[in-house]
Amino acid sequence: MAGYRKLSRTSAQRKALIRGQVTALLQHGKIVTTEAKAKEIRKEAEKLIALAVREKDNFETVTVTAKVPRKDAEGKRVKEVVDGKKVTVYDEVQKEIKKDSPSRLHARRQMKKVLYTVKEVPTEAAGKKKNTKEIDLTEKLFNEYAPKYADRNGGYTRIVKIGLRKGDAAMEVLLELV
Repeated sequence: MAGYRKLSRTSAQRKALIRGQVTALLQHGKIVTTEAKAKEIRKEAEKLIALAVREKDNFETVTVTAKVPRKDAEGKRVKEVVDGKKVTVYDEVQKEIKKDSPSRLHARRQMKKVLYTVKEVPTEAAGKKKNTKEIDLTEKLFNEYAPKYADRNGGYTRIVKIGLRKGDAAMEVLLELV
């Protein structure tokens, strides 16, 4: 018996389909799809969540000093004339950052291999590039899903049968995070 379903697609199409569906599932928390696709998507999603749960506490908080450009009331950089040249003025700021351990960094890169980058567009700016922001799903996995599922040993998703699809009578299911 094969280790996966072919879903009537070439390997590249199948990989792209699964990546897209897993990304949508982790972004929204639930998706509606066919039963065969849901079972394949569930495998990938559960692997990613298990990876996040395993590596959720493998980091250290480090305080660093960073140079940040000084800005005026309009948000523009403050310039100062030094030796006849305009030079940006910088302030030194103390910041606390999370430094990943090597295993957590590897886990983050494994997740990035599977997940697509997601851009969220506010409703008032629909159809425009302005005000769009990228959602980091790896951070969402580590900060939101990992603490939620920390005491759970697998079984992070649920498949609920909805019924037959009207067009081709394929069984439709709701795949959601528990």
